Amino acid sequence: MNEARGASAAGVGTTFTALPDLASRALGGSVVWANDEFFADKENLINPAEPVFSPGTFTAKGQQYDGWETRRRRPGAPGVAGNDHDSAIVRLGAPGLIRGVIVDTAHFLGNYPPRCSVEATWCDGYPSPERLLETAQWTEIVHSYPLSGGHAHHFAVNSRGRRFSHVRLNLLPDGGVARLRVHGEPLPDPVFLDGVTVNLAALSDGARVSACSDMYFGSADNMLMPGLARTMGEGWENARRRDDGNDWAEIRLVGEGIVRVLEIDTTHYKGNAPYEAMVSAARVGEDRQPAQEDWSVLLPKTELQPDTAHRFLIRDAGPATHLRLDIYPDGGISRLRALGALTPAALGQLRSRWEQSR
Repeated sequence: MNEARGASAAGVGTTFTALPDLASRALGGSVVWANDEFFADKENLINPAEPVFSPGTFTAKGQQYDGWETRRRRPGAPGVAGNDHDSAIVRLGAPGLIRGVIVDTAHFLGNYPPRCSVEATWCDGYPSPERLLETAQWTEIVHSYPLSGGHAHHFAVNSRGRRFSHVRLNLLPDGGVARLRVHGEPLPDPVFLDGVTVNLAALSDGARVSACSDMYFGSADNMLMPGLARTMGEGWENARRRDDGNDWAEIRLVGEGIVRVLEIDTTHYKGNAPYEAMVSAARVGEDRQPAQEDWSVLLPKTELQPDTAHRFLIRDAGPATHLRLDIYPDGGISRLRALGALTPAALGQLRSRWEQSR
């Protein structure tokens, strides 16, 4: 099947890179299978960090590479029998609609694949590698395309509204790739959001930062990532302000919901935590960004402590589609969570999207 088409690899004019990397290890992605990883481990493909290279660092298998690298294909070699190319399968950390793929051959110069292709599939539950290989129905979302060494190749993808849970990167026929990025829109299964308390600001379920004053040191989307930030580099941090203003970020929630608990986490920010924070809420239509008059205060201006996970109980909140976090005057936030429940209308919209994405 070739329902979804790979586009130009030039990367000019592509906007999909602003969307989350659904395959990232930071979002819960995993490389569940590869037919060969003789020179460099398959898990490197989804490392959220930029690839690095240290010349002259040799192991018993050769120069170390920060990526996935297979052996030179020879008749009868392990992992070669029955295949004319090498492949790796990635389980997306956040299944959803794929809008673009990046195949990055950074630092692979004399050992990159001549060509590559990418396929995708949807499988319910937690399929084994054997099930993915034997029974999954794969759709080619990036057709065979020539690669160059030391270059990030961008491919826009038209997934035609279909959701995917796994992707397969094919090296044609072998070689090394530093990173695989799969950018798109997370699409949560509404069954797991119905009648329970959820994080309405979870990136993995489709929440996004829709506007932000500054992201000099760290992306504001980092605040919405799952788990705890391991370092200061895994949160949102802006530049030092030299005026009378303050920094802020606006978040489009997973869906319309009622916030019961706010968590504002400054973990790791010790000499650069905000002095105060305020959170406002707005309820607007699906395709509209809140205007100034739409906002109402959810959490009044409150003093924060450095390196602290703050929790605030919110009483008598109404339905909201967006939150706005104002920090005074500037600083870093590791995580922002908005615990609450989706409204029946929001659940209905999510169910409709889920059914239409089959």
